[in-house]
Formats: sequence, structure tokens, C-alpha cells
Amino acid sequence: MLDEKSHASRRRAGRTVWITAALAAVIVVLGVYRLRSTGFRWDLFFSTFKADWRWLSLASTCILLTYLGRAVRWQVMLRPLRPRSSLWNLTSATVIGFTAIVLLGRPGELVRPYLISVKERVPFSSQMAAWFLERILDLVLVLIIFGIALARMPAGLHLGPALQWILRTGGYLVASLGALCILLLVVFRNFAVPAQARILSAARILPGKLYSRLAKILTAFVQGMECTHDPTNLALLIGYTVLQWIVIVSAYFCVFRALPSTSSFSLDDVMIFLGIVAFGSVVQVPGIGGGVQVASFLVLHEIFKISGELATGIAILIWLLSWVLVVPVGLAFAFHEGVNWSKIRHITEDVESGTPAT
Repeated sequence: MLDEKSHASRRRAGRTVWITAALAAVIVVLGVYRLRSTGFRWDLFFSTFKADWRWLSLASTCILLTYLGRAVRWQVMLRPLRPRSSLWNLTSATVIGFTAIVLLGRPGELVRPYLISVKERVPFSSQMAAWFLERILDLVLVLIIFGIALARMPAGLHLGPALQWILRTGGYLVASLGALCILLLVVFRNFAVPAQARILSAARILPGKLYSRLAKILTAFVQGMECTHDPTNLALLIGYTVLQWIVIVSAYFCVFRALPSTSSFSLDDVMIFLGIVAFGSVVQVPGIGGGVQVASFLVLHEIFKISGELATGIAILIWLLSWVLVVPVGLAFAFHEGVNWSKIRHITEDVESGTPAT
């Protein structure tokens, strides 16, 4: 029976791979046809990849270091539960987790907290709380960089509707999101336990089994936020977050130095690019969508007046470095640790059952 299920699962996975490959091939063919019919200059596009590989190597090193930086920051968030957590385990889970995002999409976000909960033997809910805290810290830095980008924007620019929408909406969202992030940090730091008590008091009408499960999840979530109670831990989290984004800015600076069309970019230009791209990919541009590639193309083409061909090539190169670069490393870690990717794909089922496998 088990063999039949395994065989059926492999057949479904095989069909999915073939369907995905066929759709990708169709999209590529249609894209090439469309670009040819509009006079797309392939020579300019491919010239993007004639870069200074010394700068690109430095950029790649910086990007890979950010995964180690995320693991170090997560180690601080684990201190109340695991004062001596393994940096190797956290680094492994981080690179495998980001690889899962590339291969599985947004559901892959669950992989990193799942693996950390298994490796360090802590509740999964506590690691989801740590993931949520990490997102808040990163969002605060993104908002700061976006604010710097707005302040550094040259006057008199004629922008397209997509970027006009980002900049017009951004001013309002920066203030509101920043205030919300600060409010959440204050609530998590000072009122997590009273909030837990109120929620559980209101939930007493639930059946016993469901109430017990909710109590367990809330307790684990509060435990995951305990690191913010210690001023030293909170200072470390903020410091590591700032350092993390300094490394990210450095990586983008190196990428632009490596390319002939952007080698003259100043640090202000890099901040403008990174601020709008990071924020634009979060808020989703109406009628176009989000994503690093789309936001990168818009900024390069409409603000820095780089040709469409070059902007397309640079956007793809940045996507490859920002996301795809980690995939071989993540697969190597997964292979070394014997991670079962079939099981990883069904990780949400394990989470919903409340019993993540060890």
C-alpha cells in the first residue's frame, strides 16, 4: 500500500514537472516572439552579462554572508528557549529555507522555522513568532531605506504611472507602516503575556481539545517573543539588522560597479534603487504586480533612463544573485543532511496536524 502511494506521488510529481516545463517553454517562445516583433536589441541585452566578475564575486560573497547574518540574528531570538543553539543548524535551515522559497514559492517560507524547530527541539509556533519578529525588523529597515530614497530623489523627473503610484502611495505607507511596526514591537515586548491571558479567557467557550491546542500555540508564540524582553537581546537584534542591510547595500553597490552601464552609480543611487525596489516589491504595483525583477526594471528604466534591453538584463542578473544564487548551496546542505524534499513539499500538512516530524 505504501509503495503504491509512493509510486502515485512520484507520478504526480513527474506530471507537475513536465507541465511546468511545457508552460515555461511556451512562455519563453511567446516572450522571444514578442520581443523580436518590438525590435528588442538582443546584443544590448546580452552585453549586460559582460561584467567585471571580480565585483560580481564580491557581490556574491556579500549576498551569501547575509544568510549567515540571518542565522546569527535568529540565534539571538532563540536564546530564551535555547541559550546555546547551534549556528550550523541555523545556517543550514536558513539556506535550505530560502532555497525552498525559490523552488516552492511563498509556502516555502514555512520551511525555515519548521527545520529550526526540529533541529533545536523547540515548538514550531515559537519559531513562527521568531519569523514574524524578523519580518518586522526587516520591514523597519526597508522603510528607512525607502525614506532615504525619497529624500534623495532628483527633482524634475518624469516618471511612468507605476513608479508615480509607488512614490505617491509610499509617503503615506511609510509613516503608517513604521508606526505599526513600532507598535507591534512595543506590544510584543510589554504586553504579550496579558494579551495571551485575555485571548485564552475569551476562548474558554471552545471545546477542550481545541482550547488546549490554542493555549499551547499561544504559549509557544509568547516564548518565541521573549528575546525582546532583554534589553541586550533587543539591542543585538537591532544591531544585527542594521549590519545585515549594510551588507545588502554593499552587495548591490558591487553589482552596479561590475556593470559598464551602472559603474558610475553613487551610493545615493544605490540607496534610491534598493529603497524603491524593496518597497515596490512589497506593496505590489497595480496592473503590473510585485517582484524584484519588475521593480528593478521600472527604477532603472524610468529613473536612471537606462535602455529597456539593459534594464531587463540587469533586473534578471539581480534576481539571479538575490535569489537563485542560494539554490546550489541550499541543495548541497539538504543533500548533506539527508533532507527529504518530498516531505518538505508537504510540510504544511505536518504543521496543521500539530506534530512536526523529527
